[in-house]
Amino acid sequence: MNKSVICFGEVLWDILPTGQQPGGAPFNVAVHLHQLGQPVQLISRVGDDELGRELLDFIESKGLSTAHVQQGHTHLTGVVKANVDDANEVVYKIVQPVAWDYIQYEPELAEAVAQADVLVYGSLVARQAGSRETLYRLLENARFRVFDVNLRPPHYTKEITKYLLSKAHLVKMNHHELVELMDWLGYGPVADREDRAAAMRWLADRYQLQAVCVTCGADGAMLYTGGQLYRAPGLSVEVRDTIGSGDAFLAALLRGWLAGDQPDAMLRFACAAGALVATHQGATPAITPGDVTRLLALQTA
Repeated sequence: MNKSVICFGEVLWDILPTGQQPGGAPFNVAVHLHQLGQPVQLISRVGDDELGRELLDFIESKGLSTAHVQQGHTHLTGVVKANVDDANEVVYKIVQPVAWDYIQYEPELAEAVAQADVLVYGSLVARQAGSRETLYRLLENARFRVFDVNLRPPHYTKEITKYLLSKAHLVKMNHHELVELMDWLGYGPVADREDRAAAMRWLADRYQLQAVCVTCGADGAMLYTGGQLYRAPGLSVEVRDTIGSGDAFLAALLRGWLAGDQPDAMLRFACAAGALVATHQGATPAITPGDVTRLLALQTA
């Protein structure tokens, strides 16, 4: 039987110079998991407004259920203003408070999380007490917890981030986030690839993590699991924008993890999925496992 994933957190509109596009890391991860053939559900909240209704329609158009996407009357649907002047380093201005800050705990959410094989969560949804308390309760029901660090200043604190880390089995972050996290933990500077590898081992030992994954932009990614470090090079592609690339990477990595793939193979596949999304505009272009495999084969050739 196919294993199932639940993504918990923000769903919103990215307001770009070219217009608005649906986004939010948990939503993007859910879309890419679905496109890669992985059963997935989304837990989030939108406003009872035009933008909220449009988001619900979009979620359904991507083949996802909106059964666990709440609709609230008190707060508007989330929006983020994205500055894409630098295609490789997108800067976000995240409006608050909005509907996804107030995801309410419901017994059926706890039941859904308990039945799923994986719960994916990030730090952004924990910025306000409402959704944070719901997440904390749901973490207790989850069998396997995946923390997508995703630090967005000023929407996080050291204490909450460290707590979310302490609950995880698998952690994914980018190399900038690794540097910041290790500084908080009093580890010391992380300046180069060898430092990153040592820091990942240290982090895995300290928090009893089954896996630590660090993405390094154009330099690919690193995965530490089972006492081994794996590296995959970046792929050479023409970048349209990097919005959603990290989310596609995580979705592809989880697909491989749940299928029991070899770590080096799942890491290469994840890098290719991230690179493929970067060749499109927006966070959730239509991609298939075949598209990812073809890109990998081209690069290898």
